[in-house]
Amino acid sequence: MRDHALFDKIDLHLIRVLHTVLTERSVSRAAVRLGMHQPAVSAALKRLRDLAGDPLLVRSGAAMMPTDAALRMVEPAADILRAAEALFSDARGFDPRTATRTFRVAASDYLDPLFLPQLVARIKAQAPLCSIEILPLSADAHYHAHLAQGEVDVVIGNWPQPPDDLHMGRLFGDEVVCLVGKDHPAVRRGWDVESWLAAEHIAPTPTHPGARGVIDAHLDSLGMQRHITARCAHFSLIPSIVASSLLVLTTGRQYCERYLAQLPVAILPCPVPFPRLMYYQLWHARTHHSAAGAWLRDGVKSVAASLRKE
Repeated sequence: MRDHALFDKIDLHLIRVLHTVLTERSVSRAAVRLGMHQPAVSAALKRLRDLAGDPLLVRSGAAMMPTDAALRMVEPAADILRAAEALFSDARGFDPRTATRTFRVAASDYLDPLFLPQLVARIKAQAPLCSIEILPLSADAHYHAHLAQGEVDVVIGNWPQPPDDLHMGRLFGDEVVCLVGKDHPAVRRGWDVESWLAAEHIAPTPTHPGARGVIDAHLDSLGMQRHITARCAHFSLIPSIVASSLLVLTTGRQYCERYLAQLPVAILPCPVPFPRLMYYQLWHARTHHSAAGAWLRDGVKSVAASLRKE
């Protein structure tokens, strides 16, 4: 009963005052940001102190400092304000110029290295008040659950067979090629299937024991196995490793082409026929009709199309 009585005394405006006062650490500066008179902010702070049973802000020399209890309130208060903004934003329509929500994108690092930087740049240019978080895409990320719970808006990656229980948008397909150092013998001699399989290959570290990537899963289906002698958990480092070794990276052409002007590497055709690598964005039914979600997905699609044209 006490909790219900306490809850009834809290409104969204009071939460906004709490968050602003704690982040500004000043009643006067908070009043300016909130467009309120200072006595009104002071009165709201007194109510908040009574509700919390804590002074929230205490004087430290010439400055005001949040108490430990107040510091623990900052992020929950921000979460409440973001959730309240999102609660009605889609009903009104999404205006990127004034929206203040956070977009969360989980993405594979096998993507074109320009993709995520350009996506972030696009979001910040068109929705300057929005935040964006780029999250890793790995087996322990449980992206199905994160999408269902609203912790991730979109997942971007490549799968031999994308999940059929999520909404899917195709971004682009890419040819499978090999990236090697310019001094690799295959640059001069070329190679056949046998010599390619016997070469020293580098591959991404499996996301979990027994996991097979797109390349090795296809080789398995052909009854073939390549000679992997190096693995790296950071895909973006592999081109530099290839440039200074005799290792072979097999992946999409678009990814490899980004490094031709930066590193002493060459692109060679793969002697084993592979289907095209397909990249997708996935989202959950809960955000399928979201105006903000549709805006984000359109941005993802546009960035992918612009890079493909290059």
